[in-house]
Amino acid sequence: MTSTTSDHPCKGCAFHRGSVWQPVERADLAHLHRGFTRRDLAAGQRLYAQDDANGGVFCVSSGLIAVRTHHAEGTSTLLKLAYPGDIIGYRSFLAGARHKTEASALLPSRVCIVARRDAARVVQASPAVLARLAGRCVEEIDSTHARIIAASVSQNRDRLRALLAHLMQRHGRRQGDRLRMRLPLSRSDLADLIGVRPETMSRLLRQLKDEGSLTVSGREISMALAAPPAGANPERRPRATPRRGAAHRPASPDPSLTTRA
Repeated sequence: MTSTTSDHPCKGCAFHRGSVWQPVERADLAHLHRGFTRRDLAAGQRLYAQDDANGGVFCVSSGLIAVRTHHAEGTSTLLKLAYPGDIIGYRSFLAGARHKTEASALLPSRVCIVARRDAARVVQASPAVLARLAGRCVEEIDSTHARIIAASVSQNRDRLRALLAHLMQRHGRRQGDRLRMRLPLSRSDLADLIGVRPETMSRLLRQLKDEGSLTVSGREISMALAAPPAGANPERRPRATPRRGAAHRPASPDPSLTTRA
């Protein structure tokens, strides 16, 4: 069916109900359509660079986007993994500033973009859209606070185990009594996400291997399935990835594993 300006451009998306653009009034849909585009990215391709002028608001439709900051001495830090349903670039949009981060695809990805000028018109005309953007900002602040707290009260090994379990839920597949995945990010990126140095990450992985919690070969990771809780139905098998369209927002990861976009 051919889309018209009377249809919402996010109408066919699995995350439509939770989209920040969902409350747009019908009279303002023309602005949303005019600024709306989709962009496909190959693994490793950059969506925007640090210090680029903001081009609008970006929503991840599929794949996986890494949001990182680059430092003057040439190093970088991974700040966030953006999954389908997540939006990025909205802080610089709201601030009217340049991007303080870089966004690039870790896996083949598709991103929906609402150009800055049209996004601004929609926000001005639809206070509910601004409220949803503000809500995403609050979520990011809460996640940052949770990460700071986790770093102060949790052991590095426990945070790594939680991060790997979250990644396994997203990217793993079941083989017998184990879950297996190919890590979509480097060990250095893993270290960034839990706030440790790369050499500490290597030591933590060795500790988990020695415990028998996982096996590691390059980027191939294998973990034993967790024992089901008492009273659980043994025939109900866990899914490595959530069903498409099962909810209007993706399952939220442990807030200690994410930070600002």
